[in-house]
Amino acid sequence: MAKTLIFIRTFERRENLRPLYEGILALGLEADVLMTDDGSRDGTGEELVRLAAELPRLRVRNEAERRGIGANHLDAIELAYREGYDRLVTLDGEYTESPRLIRALLARGEQADVVVGSRQLDAGSVRDWSLLRRSLSGVSHVLTKHLLGLSQDSTTGFRIYNLKAIPRELFGLVAARGYDFYFESLFVLQRNGHSIAEVPIKLPKSTYESSKLRWGEVPRSAKTLFSLFYQDQINPGRVRLGKEPVVLDPALIDPQNWNEYWEKKNHKSTAAYDVIATLYRNAVIKRRLEATLFREFAPGARLLHAGCGSGQVDAGLHRHATITAVDISPSALAIYRRNNPDAEEVRHASIFDLPFAAGSFDGAYNLGVVEHFERDELVRAFTEVGRVLRPRGKLIVFWPHARATSVAVIKSAHFVLNDILHKDVQFHPPEVSLIHSRKEAGELLAAGGFALESYEFGAKDFFVQSVVVATRR
Repeated sequence: MAKTLIFIRTFERRENLRPLYEGILALGLEADVLMTDDGSRDGTGEELVRLAAELPRLRVRNEAERRGIGANHLDAIELAYREGYDRLVTLDGEYTESPRLIRALLARGEQADVVVGSRQLDAGSVRDWSLLRRSLSGVSHVLTKHLLGLSQDSTTGFRIYNLKAIPRELFGLVAARGYDFYFESLFVLQRNGHSIAEVPIKLPKSTYESSKLRWGEVPRSAKTLFSLFYQDQINPGRVRLGKEPVVLDPALIDPQNWNEYWEKKNHKSTAAYDVIATLYRNAVIKRRLEATLFREFAPGARLLHAGCGSGQVDAGLHRHATITAVDISPSALAIYRRNNPDAEEVRHASIFDLPFAAGSFDGAYNLGVVEHFERDELVRAFTEVGRVLRPRGKLIVFWPHARATSVAVIKSAHFVLNDILHKDVQFHPPEVSLIHSRKEAGELLAAGGFALESYEFGAKDFFVQSVVVATRR
């Protein structure tokens, strides 16, 4: 039989405590009950202590000061893991009819990692609510659905967690400590591939009218919501658990200090650039890369992403090819690992000294890499990549053009930020080898042992990248 803990967080609900517990007891479940009072001033904490001395299987926790509903839930989750519970049911202490939902949650919990009590499944579930509260609930649902991709009701506390299916470390990715915990925790669960189911609930008028929700939570939750949306665009791997850590080579030296670049990706001075670059990368570059790789390589091909960065563009490639990724930046590799859990291998290495045997791969590719090397370095890099490719293996390079629209925009932005506003902002390390022509690309590749097969620069990506395909000679 699954070991079950039922958690109820309460704040200034002294009159609800006994009815809640007795409602749970009446179900006849083999379960322990934990009630946490979050710093009430109405005697709720003292009443909990009295009840714990009187009632079986009831544990209580009293906070000296109000810490927030998210902090209370995270504490209960940690306790449940620590003491070996198989599942955790969470209820709302403001709702004395909460216990009647437990059986529906438990029944549905056999089919999903998380079950959520939803007000969205029944059109009449909030019929008695005031217009203001219906509007607040409705807007919250629309925003979490369209910004975070959460189709479930993500702002209620009626849940069951299958702790055997959810890694303990996952909840360490949840930063919210207030009401925003509800949607952030569900967002993290969804992004890590956990199944989420719903059961319908209906909250009576008396519940919402006397709710202890602080209106100050509304702007705080809105800030968290938009922050999660922004982070999901810039660094979607932030809320994903990676596989085992990448083994680092302590002797490896990064002369261009790419690690600093990746560690500063969320700096407010480059926020606008990061958003625009990410949207462009996902909407345009990612599609071009997929189309090129699918055309040039057969399904199941072994490919090397030489200079993988965060790897956002690789997310859709693993179903077609077996991908090994290398980068010189440990921070970039950590992000890549979270963004691409299906990667064959992720290695800490230099493009000038790849840790693979000759002929290991059918092809290689990179984006946003070659323009940062001097010409002699490019020849060395091409030669080393060619070494690990099989005969007639292909190299695909997305190489920014010297007359690219993006180059002009970035130069203009640097001029405004640095020369006029004196901000000392650098979006990325210097681009010293922007490509000028097909002929130039062919000459550099030939010096590294490749024959140019195709070269394309044009309107498909708004005149930004030259897409170069070369074959190992």
